[in-house]
Amino acid sequence: MDYSYVDDKMWKELAMDFAKRWLSHDGLWFQAIERHHGMEEAIKLDIEAWERQTVLEAKRIMDILGMQPGGGLEALETCLKYRMYAFLNEQHCERPDDKTLIFYMDSCRVQRAREGKKMDFFPCKPVGLVEYGKFAETIDSRIKTTCAGCPPDAVGPGWHCGWKFTLETD
Repeated sequence: MDYSYVDDKMWKELAMDFAKRWLSHDGLWFQAIERHHGMEEAIKLDIEAWERQTVLEAKRIMDILGMQPGGGLEALETCLKYRMYAFLNEQHCERPDDKTLIFYMDSCRVQRAREGKKMDFFPCKPVGLVEYGKFAETIDSRIKTTCAGCPPDAVGPGWHCGWKFTLETD
């Protein structure tokens, strides 16, 4: 296709807008399931969808970056920067040692919206365990994922969720 009419500035705006549209659809889909079937069923179905979506997203990011599976925590850290969420949320990574990467979602668009409406945080931990775990495992099967903090559990000051990735080499 010919995209010559789209300049660099417009590509950046489109990427941000595409991410917003994607997140909006994800949220509206979840709310529809929740309204008709309750929170427990909505989370169950969300997990089912993320089991596949996060693997597809990881593979597509690796393809774009020319990466092969098995790149370790360095590859994971790079790929996390290209997730759809990365266009909408503030995030950072810390490397306490060469076998550990801790990813923090400093500011989550979904949780900020809920805060603004004086609502409780969305209890996304069960979904996040699958989403982040499968994403990391797709990048490198040696990476194991645990939760550093995510609603409904308490989270640290200045972040909405955190995920610890450990490279198991033995």
